[in-house]
Amino acid sequence: MFKITGIGNRNKSSNINIRLKDIEKNPIVVTFIKCANEYLGRIGYTEHGFRHVSLVASRAKNVLVYLEHSERFQNLAEIAGYMHDIGNIVNRQGHGQSAALIAMGLLKDMGMEYEDIAFIISAIGNHDEEDGDFGNPVAAALVLADKSDVHKTRVRNLDISKCDNIHDRVNSAVERSSLRVSKDKRIISLRININTHISNVAEYFEIFMSRMLMCKRAASILNCKFELLINDKKLV
Repeated sequence: MFKITGIGNRNKSSNINIRLKDIEKNPIVVTFIKCANEYLGRIGYTEHGFRHVSLVASRAKNVLVYLEHSERFQNLAEIAGYMHDIGNIVNRQGHGQSAALIAMGLLKDMGMEYEDIAFIISAIGNHDEEDGDFGNPVAAALVLADKSDVHKTRVRNLDISKCDNIHDRVNSAVERSSLRVSKDKRIISLRININTHISNVAEYFEIFMSRMLMCKRAASILNCKFELLINDKKLV
C-alpha cells in the first residue's frame, strides 16, 4: 500500500485540534467567503461561494480517504478546500497567496499546530494553475477537488443565449461532473457529461487544458494516473 514518507505523514489523529466544523463557525471565514463570492459575481466570474468551497472540501478529503492517507491529512485537505478561495476578498489576481496568508492568521488564532498550518497554506497558495507548484498529498488533493468542479450550477448568467463568455458557455454545457478514485488501479478520473448543443469538447480543452495538466501532476504526487472522460470517451 502506497504511503507518503517523511515529515507530516505520521498519523496524529488523536492530536487534531481544529476541524472543518470549527472553520465553518468562524465569522471571519463566513463573511470573507460570502463577500468574495459577491465581488467575483460583479466582475463576471462563476460561483465561488459556499456551494463551491463545501464541495471542494468534501472532494479533497475523500481523495485522501479512498487512497488511505492518514486522518490528519484528510482533515487538513478538507480545511484547505474550504478556505482556498478566501483570498478573492483581496483581489482575484494572486488570490491563492492572499488566501494562504489570511488562512495562516486565522488558523494561528484558532490554535492550530504550526506544522498543520504549513501544510494548509502551502496547498492553498499553490492551487491556482497560473502559478501553482506543489509537492505534498494535501495540496494534490486540493488541486484535484478544485479543478474538477465544473458544472452549469456555477454559471450566474442564466440566459446562455446571450452569453459571449466562453467560460460560462462551457460550464453551462456541463450537466454532470464527478471525481472518482480507484485505489487498486491507482487511477483518479474526472468524468464529465457535456451538452454539445451548448458547447463542444474542443472549447473545454481551450479553456481548461492547463487545469487538466495540473490535475495530471497532482495525481502523480499521489502515485496515481489521471484520466479525463467526456461523454464516456477517454480523452486524457
